[in-house]
Amino acid sequence: MTLLWHKPIFSYLCLLKQTVPMKKIITSLLALLGLAACGQQGYTYEVDTFTTKGGKTVKFHALVHSSIRIEYDGKEIMIDPVTKLGDKTIDYTAMPKADYIFVTHEHHDHLDTAAIKLLTGDNTQLVTNQRCAEMLGYGQVMANGDILQLSDDITVEAVPAYNTTEGHLQFHPKGRDNGFILTLDGLRIYIAGDTEDIPEMAELKDIDIAFLPCNQPYTMTVEQFVSAARMVKQKVLFPYHYGQTDVSGIPSQLEANGIDVRIRHYE
Repeated sequence: MTLLWHKPIFSYLCLLKQTVPMKKIITSLLALLGLAACGQQGYTYEVDTFTTKGGKTVKFHALVHSSIRIEYDGKEIMIDPVTKLGDKTIDYTAMPKADYIFVTHEHHDHLDTAAIKLLTGDNTQLVTNQRCAEMLGYGQVMANGDILQLSDDITVEAVPAYNTTEGHLQFHPKGRDNGFILTLDGLRIYIAGDTEDIPEMAELKDIDIAFLPCNQPYTMTVEQFVSAARMVKQKVLFPYHYGQTDVSGIPSQLEANGIDVRIRHYE
């Protein structure tokens, strides 16, 4: 993607320099360039790139809320794809067909039959829980504790995801929904699904990247989120599924734990 320099942006940054620290100026520059790119070429998603132990590239595209697109070694992996959430619409027709689609549970902001249909090709494999498979009429069912070898270098584990707060238990009852741990060529990625800071998180091992939700009453408060992150001990952490929750203070709370917290547009 080619980004063009604009005089208004330059003028704005010059003004910022008089009153704002350089770090914030750089952040503003990135935000402005992102807006310029959107205006010229349509909406673009934030992308984070990692390298596996074997030297392969993994890219995470922040689509919306709990929807994540993962590119890995020529494979397309979609997590909880939805076509529309609030005033934001995701154009899946502009993306390749998925090799794997993972759906954590049945709620509308995770299970979207229209998105699944758009992303499904001849060789697409859908992995989900029992309830979603029943609703869709197909899918590879995984229950908490199941492990599935998808290819020589792709493994998925289904882990618990549930509510523990009294009065919230009906949203995500224990044993029904999944979180997933994807291992891509040794890179371990924990996608928590809708859950609170459950004790099972302390049993997770060697997590490189984690996606943890943060919006009560359905998932976690900021305090629970921080507790969960300290249990998981991931190297890189993405708050997701956070809606209107203010997650801006989370990085400073986990700085002493050596966790790289990256806030993307997963409202």
